[in-house]
Amino acid sequence: MTDQFLQFPVIDPIIFSIGPVALRWYGMMYLVGFLGAMFIANKAADKSNGEWTREQVSDLLFYGFLGVILGGRVGYVLFYQWEYFLADPLYLFQIWQGGMSFHGGLLGVIFAVYVFSRKANKSFLRVGDFVAPLVPIGLGMGRLGNFINAELWGRQTDVPWAMVFPTDALQLPRHPSQLYEFFLEGVVLFIILYVVTRKPRNPGLASGIFLIGYGVFRTIIEFFREPDAHLGLYFSFISKGQILSVPMILGGMLVIYLGYLAQEKLAINSNNATKSKTSNRKKGKA
Repeated sequence: MTDQFLQFPVIDPIIFSIGPVALRWYGMMYLVGFLGAMFIANKAADKSNGEWTREQVSDLLFYGFLGVILGGRVGYVLFYQWEYFLADPLYLFQIWQGGMSFHGGLLGVIFAVYVFSRKANKSFLRVGDFVAPLVPIGLGMGRLGNFINAELWGRQTDVPWAMVFPTDALQLPRHPSQLYEFFLEGVVLFIILYVVTRKPRNPGLASGIFLIGYGVFRTIIEFFREPDAHLGLYFSFISKGQILSVPMILGGMLVIYLGYLAQEKLAINSNNATKSKTSNRKKGKA
């Protein structure tokens, strides 16, 4: 029966190994994503007319990396393995068992952006806008890593591109949802943010669009992705990933609105300053 569907290509998760040290495709994907983000960030810094330096980019990426790792782990344990944590709080530190959450990693990055913006004396929203186009690169590469590892596959289907994954005990044809995520969360979201950030915009616009875009794309893809076995679906149709995406969408709207207010306030202050200078000149002539 499964012969009529695509079979997952045989991919060794280990690229090469030297003794006990092994380079895995999953880790390589994240490394490529990090290097890609660094390349684009440095290019943006070079074109910022002194607003950003490469040293600041390096510091920001370091903070962001820590935010992803720490936030991702904490988020996974609290959002998806709460019962394990209650039974054994040390489970939080058992990183070798695997488990990372995007939504937790996002919170970690937001905190990292806040800390960096305070240290560098930069606008929190502007720093977020600088980071936003970089995130889809890592997301896309991470989803390719999920595909290569044959993990986080989709729900059962009979579409022509359905795939049978070797890690699926039931050997059912499934949506290759990792590739859907790579396309929407990685490629499409990056293109949208790249276009948005090519011209000066209101502070928070790029950050807000990222939050809304990811939240919407993740919500859509969750209908094709197999829910976590120990969580299932809430109310028989909504997943934990979709529930966690709702605050992202609302938060993105709020960020865009706050950025609009900030820009309006800046414009009013600038206009008042111009009027004040004009008035002083007139008084001087009188």
